[in-house]
Amino acid sequence: MPPGGSKPVEPEPGAAAAEHLQNAGGGQAGAGRRTPVAAKAASLDAARSHPLTRRTVLKRSLVVAAAGVAIYLVLPSLTEVLASWPRLSTLEPTWSAAAVAAEIASFTCYFALQRLALQTRSWFAVVTAGLAGNSISGILPGGSAAGAAAQFQMLTTAGFDPDTAVAGLTAFSLLNVGALLGLPILALPAMLAGAPASPGLVHTAFVGIAGFCLVAIFGAIILHTDRPLAVAGLAAERLANWITRGRRPPLTGLDTRLLTDRDTIKSVLDKNWWQAVVLTAGRLGFDFGCLLAALRATGTHPRPSLVLLAYGAANIIALVPITPGGLGLVEASLGGLLILAGVHGSDAFLAVLAYRLASYWLPLSAGLPAYLLFRHRYRGAAPRPARTPP
Repeated sequence: MPPGGSKPVEPEPGAAAAEHLQNAGGGQAGAGRRTPVAAKAASLDAARSHPLTRRTVLKRSLVVAAAGVAIYLVLPSLTEVLASWPRLSTLEPTWSAAAVAAEIASFTCYFALQRLALQTRSWFAVVTAGLAGNSISGILPGGSAAGAAAQFQMLTTAGFDPDTAVAGLTAFSLLNVGALLGLPILALPAMLAGAPASPGLVHTAFVGIAGFCLVAIFGAIILHTDRPLAVAGLAAERLANWITRGRRPPLTGLDTRLLTDRDTIKSVLDKNWWQAVVLTAGRLGFDFGCLLAALRATGTHPRPSLVLLAYGAANIIALVPITPGGLGLVEASLGGLLILAGVHGSDAFLAVLAYRLASYWLPLSAGLPAYLLFRHRYRGAAPRPARTPP
């Protein structure tokens, strides 16, 4: 998911591999060669035409229960944030407007990043599909998969190539996760210069830096060598066949398909890597600017380096898809971390409320109008089929 706000839904870094596990082999000739987006479209059609199974109902019930437990655990902090609602009128109007403008700029960078991934100059389909998918993922518990599937289906209806869409969006999703983990590095010089920081924020910084190093090393290995990815594909294939033995046809060729998708993702990054880096930095930078402006609107002047640590940690927590859009988790974690950064408790929760209004609730409300506009323009169009290897 998204930074601390509910950014338009992206494929999770492991989503492509998971789809391969589900659809890679077995069945009639060619059935195991469906791309991830074709599998998503097929799953949507199946969901519409077949009743829910007991297993599906159980899985969804567990997701809802987990989301309920998570919200219950963070309910005190969420209540404190929502209790700041009457104080929104005390915010400085200029800084409040700056916060909204920064969030609009952040979303603009994100949609520009998607246009880059989809290799298109069009804005309409990219923006409407992104906002609609974002709303689905922000409403349903664990709804990131459903939001991604809806977004991909809308993009293919608009005529985009499914394979390009999957490869490009997955590549930039990985880039975004790496950027989030690398945020504490930007605050490291201030910490080394002696800026006071609580032990909790210091530990968060080092965990983020360690995570960034691991992701960078893993990404370099996967992008430049074949054997680790092929071995992982074969291991996953054997595990899936062992689990589903006797119930489904065996998976085959998962290692080859992972390498093919890796090469597609690599080609997307190789062509546009500098633009992707600039837009990713702009997306996170403007979103962080929204939080800073919300804090300034309360009249507080915290040290930006410490706020950056709090922002990065809260965004990493928001990657865990337990509650829709990180609802409750972001409020609790970001509010508490801002207090550690030296912000007074009441001001911290008020700033978090203002930040979440701009980054979560306003984009969420734009989902339905965006979907209706999309349906009006592409009425009667059918999703574009994925390419099938010969």
